[in-house]
Amino acid sequence: MQIEIQRNAEVSLSKQIYQSIVDRIRSGLLQEGLQLPSVRDLSKQLGVSLVTAVKAYQQLEQEGFITSVQGKGTYVKMNRKAAEESNDELFSYDWQLSVQDYLPRSQFGRFHLVPEKINLSSSMIDPGLLPNRYLEREIHQILSDNPRILSQYGEIQGDTHLRKAMDEYLKRIGVPSTPENILVTSGSQQGIDLVARTFVGPGDVVVMEAPTYPGAIDVFRGRGAIILTVPVDKDGMRVDILQNLCDKHKPKIIYTIPTFHNPTGAVMTSKRRRQMLEIAQSIQCLIIEDDPWGEIYFDKKPPSPIKSLDHNGHVIYLKGLSKTLAPGCRIGILAASGTVFNRLLAAKANSDLGSPLLTQKSVLPFVNSKQMIDHYKKLRTALRIRRDLVLDLLSQHMPDGVSWVIPEGGLNVWISLPPWLDSNHVLLEAKKQQLTFLPGSACYPVEQENRHLRISYSYMNESLIQQGITTLCNILHSQLSSKQVHDSAPFF
Repeated sequence: MQIEIQRNAEVSLSKQIYQSIVDRIRSGLLQEGLQLPSVRDLSKQLGVSLVTAVKAYQQLEQEGFITSVQGKGTYVKMNRKAAEESNDELFSYDWQLSVQDYLPRSQFGRFHLVPEKINLSSSMIDPGLLPNRYLEREIHQILSDNPRILSQYGEIQGDTHLRKAMDEYLKRIGVPSTPENILVTSGSQQGIDLVARTFVGPGDVVVMEAPTYPGAIDVFRGRGAIILTVPVDKDGMRVDILQNLCDKHKPKIIYTIPTFHNPTGAVMTSKRRRQMLEIAQSIQCLIIEDDPWGEIYFDKKPPSPIKSLDHNGHVIYLKGLSKTLAPGCRIGILAASGTVFNRLLAAKANSDLGSPLLTQKSVLPFVNSKQMIDHYKKLRTALRIRRDLVLDLLSQHMPDGVSWVIPEGGLNVWISLPPWLDSNHVLLEAKKQQLTFLPGSACYPVEQENRHLRISYSYMNESLIQQGITTLCNILHSQLSSKQVHDSAPFF
């Protein structure tokens, strides 16, 4: 079990070990019932004191992640059902822990496609709201006109015609670009990964919002980065705190989702966008501006992207088409300039030699068409109806002590529970009733914040949304009532 120890970080060594093991357990990289190294072996492997290893294991055991069996060892804790179903085969793969990996966490993938009937965890759009028939016709037409397209590789940088179309699209939203400075990626996730593998190595400092998109945390943690966090309020990342961090640590990357922030839904003000860019310019660092759903606004349009203000190549802009147009095509674009772009293009070549040509050609006719404009109008209307339904249900059924942020766009609602209530425990109860959501702990790179959760209103239809929110509220009522009964019980 490879754990990256950052000895110059402000987080204690025992806390780093604890966090790494928790992330692996929550990511499914350490399965229930798996035996962990002894504290002596762990201290030798990591080069830390026995006291540090013991302290980390004690915290893990206190919080219910592991269990120690006298004379046998320490194991990832099993729930009761798993324990009843366990057999000798469960432990036959223990030897594999000796094969080191470099995956500190991969939490987001566990909440992407789930078996539960009511999926409120995935920020995906109901397939019934997407232009499936149009894209189907386009694919048939492409294959009819060019039956050899499946036997052709596309350009590493991306199809020339698609890059020209995306250049026009970006100019309409105020992002300066040229087709030569656009890279077609397999979704925004690959864009994040390309930047990380190109510019981030062990010990490099990356600043992220807290909370933030779990998929980005997974990538940067995988590169061994020292992640520093800045809280988010209703106006986006707190640039006053960002300034203090940058003065002290000089980060290499600032990762931000300024428009309909994931998971909170906050929109960064124009003033803060300018200030963030000025900070990046002053310390010569890069900004990754992730814009997955800037088109999904319910009232007024959001401010122009940070990239629209960038004249010196500090901003790497990511725009995904997967969520709002065609998830099966996995198309995104990355816009950058200068040698930064050249190096990202080389990383793309090393990664996959270019995205599939058929999927690029499939979305091309749609990008700047009237159908695209109409699609976004209909999508905004449909998602606003679902958002409003969620907000009404929360207002009617959610118990006192629970609060939420009203999003002005995007796909999610961010919910805050009383400080003592762990959303991971709530999730266990929800899954018993075929309901799932994203626990807030997955959205924090460093902090142990367990009192939040994210629900997505974009994937389920209205009937399932109503069932899911009502179920969630009932679970929270039950858990809050149990706490009140326990607190009011007499002492003898």
